[in-house]
Amino acid sequence: MPEQQPYEAGRAVAGTGMGGAMDLAASEATTLERAPGGPEGPGPGGFGPQGVGPAGRPRSLWSDAWRDLRRNPVFLLSALVILFLVFISLRPSAIASGNPLACDLAKAQDGSAPGHPFGYDGQGCDVFTRTVYGARTSVTVGVLATLGVSVFGSVLGGLAGYFGGLWDAVLSRITDVFFAIPVVLGGLVLLSVVTSNTVWPVIGFMVLLGWPQISRIARGSVITARQNDYVQAARALGASDARILLRHIAPNAVAPVIVVSTIALGTYIALEATLSYLGVGLKPPSVSWGIDISAASPYIRNAPHALLWPSGALAVTVLAFIMLGDAVRDALDPKLR
Repeated sequence: MPEQQPYEAGRAVAGTGMGGAMDLAASEATTLERAPGGPEGPGPGGFGPQGVGPAGRPRSLWSDAWRDLRRNPVFLLSALVILFLVFISLRPSAIASGNPLACDLAKAQDGSAPGHPFGYDGQGCDVFTRTVYGARTSVTVGVLATLGVSVFGSVLGGLAGYFGGLWDAVLSRITDVFFAIPVVLGGLVLLSVVTSNTVWPVIGFMVLLGWPQISRIARGSVITARQNDYVQAARALGASDARILLRHIAPNAVAPVIVVSTIALGTYIALEATLSYLGVGLKPPSVSWGIDISAASPYIRNAPHALLWPSGALAVTVLAFIMLGDAVRDALDPKLR
């Protein structure tokens, strides 16, 4: 009978050793909690009772999320766009054979021509080539900044949410201070004194001002997860804090961090373009969509194509990551099922 399964799980725990009992208790509690199908009747998509899949494997949040994502057209469309961006970031020469720094003033502001479908900018540079190579900078900055923010913020927020006390209070006050700093104004002040023309100062600035958001989300998620029964059972069985955090809390608290990080990736790409447009991010001869937008702004009447293509590429990229984040959020939020 389904009603007897928790009791049977308890008997199995009682008959095992300390380490095996802890793993079995956590596994049983996590499986029963994550089963959207409920304790009675088959779940959605033909899954069996008690959260068991068609092949007899226990259902999990991640398997359900991946199943929903594969059927979500928004996710598929955004994933295709992002895969294309990653490809041209790794191999821009596969699409654009020219040199983004090769310019001919005799062709300045000219329209499209054979082999140059986007025309030329105010300096006679090929807009198509510069747009393709600009994706590398934007994707690199967005991915590395997101990784740094996610790791740094998750560790600080997770520790504060788990241990609480003075550590939690101090971190909360520090995050409040960072939240009060305007991002663009902070970039103008901090990056204006940097002389290096690489992506690392921009990435470091984004990590410095971006971690409080992820930290606060991770803190709240860990506080919620540590109150679950399987965490209490693991603690009662003598599990260490490190084991509880890594084996039981982290897998069940990471979903909100993934969602926010995915959406924030597009925000960081837009922020890099904004800082480069204002002249404090990347600077020529670096190739960036923000630099091209800034250079094409004075020629918007005579050569609107030079502004249209990098702006359109930036908008599509940011939109793709926001759509991906929305799709991941819908798949990982059990309340929306």
